Amino acid sequence: MAIVVSIDAGTTGVRSFAINEQGQQIALSYKEFTQHFPRPGWVEHDPNEIWES
Repeated sequence: MAIVVSIDAGTTGVRSFAINEQGQQIALSYKEFTQHFPRPGWVEHDPNEIWES
């Protein structure tokens, strides 16, 4: 059985889902990560937190 996994790394979180050969969704996950605002108008993310998501 073939499974396709898609990963969407966005601004506030990472979403992934898997579908089987019939196109049916078999898994879905979303993990939000912390946004850090060190200065006005800036936003930073911890790359390790994104990777672990």
